[in-house]
Amino acid sequence: MIPVFLDHASDYIQAAQTVRTLLKAILPPPRGLRILLKPNFVSLRHAGLACTHARIIAAAAEYCQDLGARVTVGDSPAFGTAERIAREIGLTGLLVPLNVPVMTLNRGVRVQSGNVTIPVSTRALQADLILNLPKFKAHSQMRFSGAVKNLFGCVPGVHKAWLHARHGDKGARFTEMIRGLQAVLPPTVSLLDGVEAMHRTGPIMGEKFDLGFLGASVDSAALDTAAGLALGAKAEMFPIWMECLRAGLPGADPGQLAFPLLQPSEFDTKGFILPATLKPESFRPDVLAKSLTKRLWMSWRKD
Repeated sequence: MIPVFLDHASDYIQAAQTVRTLLKAILPPPRGLRILLKPNFVSLRHAGLACTHARIIAAAAEYCQDLGARVTVGDSPAFGTAERIAREIGLTGLLVPLNVPVMTLNRGVRVQSGNVTIPVSTRALQADLILNLPKFKAHSQMRFSGAVKNLFGCVPGVHKAWLHARHGDKGARFTEMIRGLQAVLPPTVSLLDGVEAMHRTGPIMGEKFDLGFLGASVDSAALDTAAGLALGAKAEMFPIWMECLRAGLPGADPGQLAFPLLQPSEFDTKGFILPATLKPESFRPDVLAKSLTKRLWMSWRKD
């Protein structure tokens, strides 16, 4: 059985304490390890809700550092830099006493993920351990975004839009690619921030839903499955969950999960709205051109 540790936090002050309890349950002895904290820094727009909360990230960084790990925080936003988003959400000031750097995950090397060759940041690949810190969100293309989807942020920013355009219309190839990242990256454990979740749509323009959810597991797919169970969803509703199940990942099978703390059913998700229909995974040429132009413009701006 794969343990998934779920707990409730009414606000982010309480959550910062709960993070330490959850990390104690899932982290290997961290002394001397180079640990990359990989939050969701999807966008500067609506960053306060769309991104992993600063207190969650800072609490995780402090815990790992207290136990002797060498900690960095990194992501590859679609636009802008991780450093700028860290300032926007108030993370930079929280990390100053810890002397923990924030970096943009760039400098990709090509690896095989699923049936696709993709660039993955060398900064991610060089970590001894990735502490994946996703946000609990509805998603307009995947219906739900959690731990497995968050690993796509290890692909350098400009390449993500290209991969959407290149592979998003080829059946399950895009979700195979996302699922395959779990085998490509260093050992990964995940802690899901659903204290203030996002519903109706996402990953940027959704609305706040006070869920009070925190979850952690050594298995990213298992954590997402637990989130799906909390929402009362079935695997066929979530393309990534369905792909993990098709690939035979044990974490995608609810029957393989154990919940030592709270059960998924103990979270009140009544009123949480998932997208009724999904947008295409592939970007149209005009959308891709707009995305790449915006990326170039953002790169010219001094951070």
